Amino acid sequence: MTTQAPPTDHPKTAGDAGDRPYATIDPATGRTEQEFPFLDTAEVDGVVERAHAAFAEWRRRPVAERAAVVGRIGELMRERRDDLGALITKEMGKRIQEATGEAMLVSMIFDWYAQKGPGFLEPKPIDVMEGEAVVVNEPVGVLLAIEPWNFPLYQVARVVAPNLVLGNVVLLKHAENNPLTALAIEQLFRDAGVPEGVYTNLFLRISDVEQVIAHPHVQGVTLTGSARAGSSVASLAGKHLKKSVLELGGSDPFIVLDAPDVSKTVQAATMSRTLNTGQACIAAKRFIVMDDVYDEFVSGLTEAFRGLQPGDPADPATTLGPLSSERAAQDYTAQVQDAIDKGATVLVGGGRPDREGAYVNATLLADVTPEMRAYREELFGPAAVVYRVSSEDEAVELANDTEFGLSASVFSADVERARAVADRVESGMVWINSPSGTSPELPFGGVKRSGYGRELSELGMFEFANQRLVRTVGTPKRETVEAAAG
Repeated sequence: MTTQAPPTDHPKTAGDAGDRPYATIDPATGRTEQEFPFLDTAEVDGVVERAHAAFAEWRRRPVAERAAVVGRIGELMRERRDDLGALITKEMGKRIQEATGEAMLVSMIFDWYAQKGPGFLEPKPIDVMEGEAVVVNEPVGVLLAIEPWNFPLYQVARVVAPNLVLGNVVLLKHAENNPLTALAIEQLFRDAGVPEGVYTNLFLRISDVEQVIAHPHVQGVTLTGSARAGSSVASLAGKHLKKSVLELGGSDPFIVLDAPDVSKTVQAATMSRTLNTGQACIAAKRFIVMDDVYDEFVSGLTEAFRGLQPGDPADPATTLGPLSSERAAQDYTAQVQDAIDKGATVLVGGGRPDREGAYVNATLLADVTPEMRAYREELFGPAAVVYRVSSEDEAVELANDTEFGLSASVFSADVERARAVADRVESGMVWINSPSGTSPELPFGGVKRSGYGRELSELGMFEFANQRLVRTVGTPKRETVEAAAG
């Protein structure tokens, strides 16, 4: 069942650069722990053929049986949360309590689809004048998923849980710095009863991605990562007439219209920006604050950021872990320094602490202008930009002045006011009086260059489904016959 997968480029996923070694490198120390070989190019077609053969059997299993296997995955995620959390912390530097928390969130996703999925797949009748019409939801076959390192369990679950219930099979190419986690996921699935070939871990070279997408048995591809990676994969999918779903990151606005309790709003802002050391696509990255509350809010946020001190991510007392790699730390530092060099004000942070590992300082910037990288690019680390605005129109204009459109947050004591502003923000998701988050029942996805398609929720069941019409004519509608018989 095991094969292998390639590198990931900043900020999140594979597809942006040439092949790099697939290895566990502890970002807290920079030491290489273990390396893994790529899948041989000559073996790629055979892997796809085995997955296709497994699909022929898996799709015929009753949906209740498929759902039971998915439910067992959820159980094992809970049982193994500590071991999985330790692997995530070792490989990409996530603080240990966040890593084990990710495993618990993932167990909820598998539980939810195990319970709800069969109902979502019930045939949907259509009201017709004569006879019957119904839409049945059927699996399409083999899917390729290209997933990132920042949430190495959660990103997998968003694709795998609904599609296994539906009856599809998945080839999963994980990021180059999560090999041990990738193998642990595959082993967990095997232990839960996922048949050989229904889920296959690929340590795949980037140069071999097209070979997989082009294979006639592969019916779709989904990717979470950068816009550059998404553009490349979408081009390949289009070339070979395959369905694609993309989640490409964001530069999420956090709009503060008013804040009766500024400390609570600051707490929400800090949590949103620094979760996973700022390496989250739905993290708030641009704080857009009305003039009358700006000074108090920024003062509180500055203090909160100043209190974040880099430390060992395996220590529960640590408030700021390392970034995922030295390369990520260098990219982050270059973005921040570009803003500083062009006149941005550093309210706190900037640069890197004097210690080994991929550590950076939590940074708050003001006076950021459009010619700076920090204005246009996704900041994938614990850096945020604050803007002072004097009207709702100005707040909305600034919020929408980005190529991204993943998520947004709007805060106000007046909920209707917040909703009115939220309605004008261009995003796939918007949260009122809360930082952006996730839950199994909530659809996840964006607009503009944040991608297309939806994961999670009922919507996530149908991105790779054949919603087939079955039309029966020449007979009375069933309820008419039943009524006459009664």
